[in-house]
Amino acid sequence: MPGLRIPRESWKRGPVLAALALLLGLLMALHAELPSVGGIGSLVENLLPWCGAFVPVLLAGALWRRSASAVVALVLPVTVWLSLFGGLLTDRSHPGGDLTVVSHNVDAGNPDPTGTARELAASGAELIALEELTDQARSTYGKWLAKAYPYHAVRGTVGLWSKLPLSDTRPVNVVRGDVGPLARTKPAESAAEAADEVRALRTTVTTAHGPLAVYVVHLGSVRVTRRDGFWTASRDFGADALAKAIAAEPHQRVVLLGDLNGTTDDRAFHGLTSRLTSAQKTAGNGFGFTWPASFPIARIDQVLVRGVRARSSWVLPETGSDHLPVAARIGW
Repeated sequence: MPGLRIPRESWKRGPVLAALALLLGLLMALHAELPSVGGIGSLVENLLPWCGAFVPVLLAGALWRRSASAVVALVLPVTVWLSLFGGLLTDRSHPGGDLTVVSHNVDAGNPDPTGTARELAASGAELIALEELTDQARSTYGKWLAKAYPYHAVRGTVGLWSKLPLSDTRPVNVVRGDVGPLARTKPAESAAEAADEVRALRTTVTTAHGPLAVYVVHLGSVRVTRRDGFWTASRDFGADALAKAIAAEPHQRVVLLGDLNGTTDDRAFHGLTSRLTSAQKTAGNGFGFTWPASFPIARIDQVLVRGVRARSSWVLPETGSDHLPVAARIGW
């Protein structure tokens, strides 16, 4: 604007704010270069979209300090954030599709599995994948889903209920060591058995368009510990094993449903995301956060596809679980 002059002293104000803005931008731009020591890189990548929340805080500080340098420095984090996540702010869904799929970690401590089963059945999906099934709740889900879903396959703590025939079902080994809260629902003497629980299966769904390979997965938990920091060893082992299984999958058309205990921005899933596409990123509306259900901050429940096209992707309402269910409409 002609005649607009910025006082020279305003460029000298707020050097700390300007430095923080630049560091924020560099953190987002170079997140893949962060060290894996203590899981710091993985932790940052799982919370990467929330880095944008620091921008208005820094902007408010810059305006309060009347710091021109801090305001200009904020151009970097804003640009980087928009390049990473700007596309998620629009509705990318398309009409149509041939098959609706749902995935839900139903929570081992779910107080109302009957209500959860009813809500999932009401979705009308052709395929419903459940994770974190307990011995006690498995029969409840089977009872309430059996009428609408005559075909089902359960292996360990994961299962798939289908309106279409299933065949060639087998477990997929994604487990190493202590894998999460489900082990703590077992008696102490069964802890070793729980740690070896099957947490992934692969099956073939017969569709009008030909066979569709479907994987239902619940990878190992992550946790923060004093000794290890952000501990992801069990999950990372499972992610690598799963990526190898997908790479060896003979069917071109693949859908992966499940709780990966991490977002697709996490470096641990490069082997998967290089072979499969996120339905939410290509056909969703927004970030589609799923956990924790009471105030979701991350999308750790995924629908990933190969050889088929995601037409739409969304998050279903809260059930009795600590996760939100996810759904997607796919087409050939």
